[in-house]
Amino acid sequence: MLDIDEMGKKEIYEFLQHIGYGHLGYIHEAKPYVMPMQYYLKDEDIYLFTTIGMKTHDIDENPEVCLQVEDIDNPSHWRSVIVNGRAELLTQQSEIDQVMPLIKECNPTLAPALNRTWVDALGRSEIIAIYRIHTMEMSGRTTDGISSQQ
Repeated sequence: MLDIDEMGKKEIYEFLQHIGYGHLGYIHEAKPYVMPMQYYLKDEDIYLFTTIGMKTHDIDENPEVCLQVEDIDNPSHWRSVIVNGRAELLTQQSEIDQVMPLIKECNPTLAPALNRTWVDALGRSEIIAIYRIHTMEMSGRTTDGISSQQ
């Protein structure tokens, strides 16, 4: 039988710091919607970097989100964390300026895109949006815990 252990707060934050991507759940047209998403962890704050579009429209209408992060070696060895919270769009330039170095450091491939403005096929310009998730509830499970090793 598979033994599943609870992860402690410190273990959850170390895991979130290590992984950096997961699946973001939010409400789209009154239905749950999930998409892969990179996130950035600074201290205990989780940040999402994206561009203005459907996702940001939906999150602005209903800021309750869920971030699920997992690391699966095989069906017997895995870790999973779920963060439920409220997403807040950063609007103060001072806050954005504090988070951008972290985003660039964690994902250097964004640097060229951040330095130019582009327009899509429909004539819309791409505008960045950064959200901070205010954590309301967090849980983690693992099959690699102490009781799993007995």
